[in-house]
Amino acid sequence: MTNVSQNRPLSPHLTIYKQIPTMVMSIVHRVTGMALYAGTLLVAWWLVAAASGEAYFEWVNGIFGSFLGRLVLFGYTWALVHHMLGGIRHFIWDTGRGFDPQTSTKMAWATLAGSIILTILIWIAGYAARF
Repeated sequence: MTNVSQNRPLSPHLTIYKQIPTMVMSIVHRVTGMALYAGTLLVAWWLVAAASGEAYFEWVNGIFGSFLGRLVLFGYTWALVHHMLGGIRHFIWDTGRGFDPQTSTKMAWATLAGSIILTILIWIAGYAARF
């Protein structure tokens, strides 16, 4: 008796499929959703610091104001915007529209481009509001 399972292919995985924009944006949507948990903990930490007193708040602000802190906050902003736009894309799909390959690919690229552009505009507006 031969073992039939040895001749069967492994279950399909990401390395087998051609990576198309909609697939990549779906994965990025999930990753940004997970990143928002960590970023929201940072926002909560900042709020707790604000309620804890001026010295602790200044220390936390110093961390967030450092190059690494601003880089993390920039990434959090991008994750938030990208996840929001991905949610809008999924909402459009929930209405039964945008399923044809050309439209779904355009929407995937628009999600990526829109998230980058909006993140940069938010940070420009944030820096402009400081002065």
